[in-house]
Amino acid sequence: MSSSLSSSLPLKFAFLFSLSLAGASSASLFPKKKLSIENPNTNNISPSPSAPAPINNPKAATVSDLLSLLGPTQQHSLNPQVAQQLFSCFKFLVPYNLQTTRRSLTTTTKLSLPRKEEDIDDLILSPPPPVLELARLALDSGADPAAIHRALDPTIITVPDVEGSNEDRCQLTRTPYGRLFIDEVLNSYLQFLFEIIVERGPSVGLNVSLSRYDLFHGHLFLAKDSGRLGILFHAKEYPAYDKEVFPYNMGYCQVGSNVTYDDSMNLRNILWLAPLPSNSTKAWLSPGVLVVLDARPDGIIYQDLIPEYVNFARTLYEEDFGEVVFDVNYLNVGSEVPKFQIFIC
Repeated sequence: MSSSLSSSLPLKFAFLFSLSLAGASSASLFPKKKLSIENPNTNNISPSPSAPAPINNPKAATVSDLLSLLGPTQQHSLNPQVAQQLFSCFKFLVPYNLQTTRRSLTTTTKLSLPRKEEDIDDLILSPPPPVLELARLALDSGADPAAIHRALDPTIITVPDVEGSNEDRCQLTRTPYGRLFIDEVLNSYLQFLFEIIVERGPSVGLNVSLSRYDLFHGHLFLAKDSGRLGILFHAKEYPAYDKEVFPYNMGYCQVGSNVTYDDSMNLRNILWLAPLPSNSTKAWLSPGVLVVLDARPDGIIYQDLIPEYVNFARTLYEEDFGEVVFDVNYLNVGSEVPKFQIFIC
């Protein structure tokens, strides 16, 4: 494989074809990684004649519609047909019922993955107090990313070698350093989200692994209209190059990938939403959500929400969901024995 990408691609084209790593908010606490056609970590991908052609129909759904459908019932003003089509593309990892009130599992220590199914459900529907406090802070601040930044520990943590990425000259994170939340429960909750996606993914057809080629990052955002706190996770980040099914050179980070490009790519976008607080009372208007967004070609998410230039990768972009605050990475920094660690970049 060539160690550099084609210099004939213009920079704008290179940026648009980045699957997700380059998607960063200008309001982020961390500086953006400079993108250039010479940077082999930039996910430059050229169109393939075998990629599914977009369906020519008027765009009926928006990301705001998708978020609204997962919010309080009083916010729903969608065309019933659009709402039905969107809902058919939701594959919930935790049962979704707006009318269900669940207990909050109070904890002041590090979380561990619960053994009981109902405890896992409760941690999504009604997370521990520090998560709820962060969700309310997001709303009360007017969806100001700086308010979330202030919840971070100022200590800088260097991102070490991840599964031999240094040898491949691959930089997985937007910056070579990261941080953590001051509250350890928040860091543990992020870890819990990654692990529950892996554990429950197969129940909806998503077989995913925690690795530098597959699931290792998500993008924390504040929703445009509601200020709701959420994370858009991206699995299947670096599919293996295959001249027949995935003839795309994605640079150094793709080298050695064991991720097969198949129908599971339809499920690479996973959405977590924190419970939505009321802006006038202490009530909570809707519970937390963890859902896989099915971008199958005959579905409305693929047809209306996936940009045409990246439809082969089924990528939803985090900036379409709201103000991007930072990236959340869960990386294996172990050597002989896997050891995963959160890095907020």
